[in-house]
Order: sequence, then structure tokens, then C-alpha cells
Amino acid sequence: MKFDTIDSETDAQGVCTVWLNRPEKHNALSAQMIDELTEMAAILRQGSERVVILAARGQSFCAGGDLQWMQTQMRADRATRQAGARGLAGMLQSWNTLPQPVIGRIHGNAFGGGVGLASICDLAIGVETVWMGMTETKLGLIPATIGPYVIARMGEAKARSVFMSARKFSALDAQGLGLLAKTVAQDALDLAVTAEVTPYLSCAPGAVAAAKKMARRLGPVIDAQTIEMTVTALIAQWESPEAEEGIAAFFGKTAPSWQI
Repeated sequence: MKFDTIDSETDAQGVCTVWLNRPEKHNALSAQMIDELTEMAAILRQGSERVVILAARGQSFCAGGDLQWMQTQMRADRATRQAGARGLAGMLQSWNTLPQPVIGRIHGNAFGGGVGLASICDLAIGVETVWMGMTETKLGLIPATIGPYVIARMGEAKARSVFMSARKFSALDAQGLGLLAKTVAQDALDLAVTAEVTPYLSCAPGAVAAAKKMARRLGPVIDAQTIEMTVTALIAQWESPEAEEGIAAFFGKTAPSWQI
């Protein structure tokens, strides 16, 4: 299937690489990209691929949510906002529950939703120059729909050290937080990803899928109730005066009232 915002390629061993492909927008998550990532997950769920690599073209892995999309959501009626929030939450859950192991190939910047995408990977390898962060609160927003996956990956204590401050942190810090499994030089990234993929090619695919499902069930519960709670929280924040001011300040290139 041909997509506009993502690409995919599968090699003879059954390793599928899915590329975020909005390099001119630093792979920010637009409504179309969210929909296409959800479609891609459905295709993979029914496919015979052994391993999935989540990667990105251009200078950044993912700059977070597309702010023009967010602005549209904030100006829309409640039903449209709910659909948009549920679409984002559903996309993350569709990737989090893929039967195949998902290896993240992280470079450049990964902010907001980019941290969420890294968190739904079973393992993420990052370039040592990567910068990451949950920058939502700087805009009057919150890391709502990505929250369950971030907490599951980092644990609550570590997540709380970066969850609310919008602080950008280095690849080394991300490794300490548990978000990245390993950091490598840019020219070693592909070899490091391949090294993580190779062991799976000697494993029974059904057993891998069953083991992954078991790991998810033994970890923090991310069910429909949890997801709906994050959707409700995101919509409430989209409707807040702070979000309106923060997004307007971004587009107007001015400082919001809370910035000191």
C-alpha cells in the first residue's frame, strides 16, 4: 500500500522497516500520519513480518505532534476533538500491541509524541547526539496519550523527573531513564539496530508474539479504560486557556505569560 507520510520496506528475512517520512516537518505527527501509522500497524498485525524497525527520514526522528493539527483540534467542536484524541491514542496502542518485536532507530530530536513512539518500541537504539523531551507543558498542554507508554517504559519515579518540566534531555540521560537501551555514534546506528534484530530471526515467531503479549500483561495495564482517561485529559487541556495561550504564543513567536 502506498502512503504519503510513511514508507515501508521488507527484506528477504522478513524484517520490515517503517520510515516516518515528513522530513520537511521533522516528522511531526499530523492527522494523516497518525491514520497511516494506524493502517500500517493493521497491515503488520496480519502479515508474516518477523521484526519491525521504526525509523525516520530527515534530521529528526519525530518532533512531536504537528502544532497546526493541534490548533485545528482546539478550534474544532468537541466531537471532532474526541475523534482526534482517540485517533492518536489508538495509533499508539495499535503499535504497542503488535505481535512482532519493534526496534526503534532514534536519531536527531524526539519530542512529545516522538518520545511516545520510542516508548512503544520493545527496544530503542539512539544516536549519542539525540535530544529528547516531553515539551507539552511549555505550550500549556500535557503528555496525555503518550503517558501510559512513557510510564511503562521508565517507571513512575524516573518518568516524573522529566514528565512535567518540558526539560530536554540527552541521549545519555534517556538511556539512564530507560527510554533508550543503547546509544551509539551515528555511523554505528544501523549496525547496532541489526545486532538487536538478528537474534529474533532464530526464534519461533509464534513464541516471540506470545512472550511479548505475556510481558505486556505482566507490566502496567494499558487497557481501554486507561486510554479513555488519557483522551479525556487531553481534550480537557486542549480546551484550557493555557493551551490556547501557549499555542497562540508559539505561532505568534511571543512568550506566554508563564514564561520567566
